[in-house]
Amino acid sequence: VQLQASGGGLVQAGGSLRLSCAASGRTFREYPMGWFRQAPGKEREFVATISWSGGSTYYTNSVKGRFTISRDNAKNTVYLQMNSLKPEDTAVYYCAAGLGVEADGMDYWGKGTQVTVSS
Repeated sequence: VQLQASGGGLVQAGGSLRLSCAASGRTFREYPMGWFRQAPGKEREFVATISWSGGSTYYTNSVKGRFTISRDNAKNTVYLQMNSLKPEDTAVYYCAAGLGVEADGMDYWGKGTQVTVSS
């Protein structure tokens, strides 16, 4: 599975962005998918995950109620809708294929997309 994230950019606090992660490969729909982020000087951290069917999602506490992960298996794409953005959401965001919330447990990674939230 090859992954390519897009949709990042510069937004003011309180604004919204939608990230997309396009996947190649027939096995995309077999994988749970996740979003992680890495801020400068910090470790990569879990943001959200979604089951292979899309029926189950899980979020880190800091984004609950603001971010929504979804997927369209017909389009081999996973999304992260980010609302009410805060400066502390600034990071490079990565999509990954694999089970769980640990970065070490992911099987495939895409290149990141930069999200910058200005105050």
